[in-house]
Amino acid sequence: MTYLGIDIGGTKVALRAENGTRSQETVFPWPSPESTAHDDLAALATQVHALLAGTPGPVTSVGIAMPATVDGAGRVTTWPNRPSWTGLDLRGALHPLFPGSEVAWADDGDLAALAEADAAGCRNLVYLGVGTGIGGGMVVDGRPCPGPDRGSCEVGHMIVDSTGPRCDCGRRGCAQAIASGPATLRRAARLRGTTTTFADLAQGLRDDEPWAVAAVQESCAALAVVVVNLNELTHPSLALIGGGFADGLPGFTDRVAAAATALSRPGHRLAPVRAAALGGLSSLRGALLLARGTHSGYGVPG
Repeated sequence: MTYLGIDIGGTKVALRAENGTRSQETVFPWPSPESTAHDDLAALATQVHALLAGTPGPVTSVGIAMPATVDGAGRVTTWPNRPSWTGLDLRGALHPLFPGSEVAWADDGDLAALAEADAAGCRNLVYLGVGTGIGGGMVVDGRPCPGPDRGSCEVGHMIVDSTGPRCDCGRRGCAQAIASGPATLRRAARLRGTTTTFADLAQGLRDDEPWAVAAVQESCAALAVVVVNLNELTHPSLALIGGGFADGLPGFTDRVAAAATALSRPGHRLAPVRAAALGGLSSLRGALLLARGTHSGYGVPG
């Protein structure tokens, strides 16, 4: 049996096919930020066919990690990174790519949280993925929360400062507007007084440059608010910080942990804050769990 996991991102897509002990993987960029949904789907079809060309037999099932908001009918309601997908009939667009296969999708943050929970052997955790946005989710008693039939856990859109910067969603003060990779780099550039790249920021942290420390500390403080608030609601056993942006900055998770500890209530246990294990592979691993139908939180519909 062959299982296919697809992690759809705003700028690139990762695919992994598994057949017994054999696996194949590829990553490709979307045609361009201005491409249409039709162009994107054509590129996806080309890459899927190339990846599966040497795979014996049909694909049993496909799991897809989606960053877009999708309604119960399978229609994309919003996706700021690729606005041409808004209104797309996702079910109708994807099923023809995989004739005879079972296809299911779920929020990429929820699937990342499930994969991290699976890797950690932990049935109750919160996961924050810091990258272009802030993704992540909660796993409660081994299941995604609030659950696949009740929408995704939008941890990045928790308001941590009602007077803060405007988020892509239109509100002010979302964690994503303060702590995402682009938001942190913009703040670093303002404090430094010049254009700042990720590499500049990482080196600035290593050198303990005040502008770099201040820019990152504000992001970590915002994430700590999210961790502590979720801790009050769900009492997780573990809080994990991941994503490519966080993984690449020295001491990032330790800063979040320290800020969360400073916000904790005396006499109330705070979940340990640690670095996630899967790095940029978490959503893809979650998509494969979805394809296999092996996780109690989701099933793969026929």
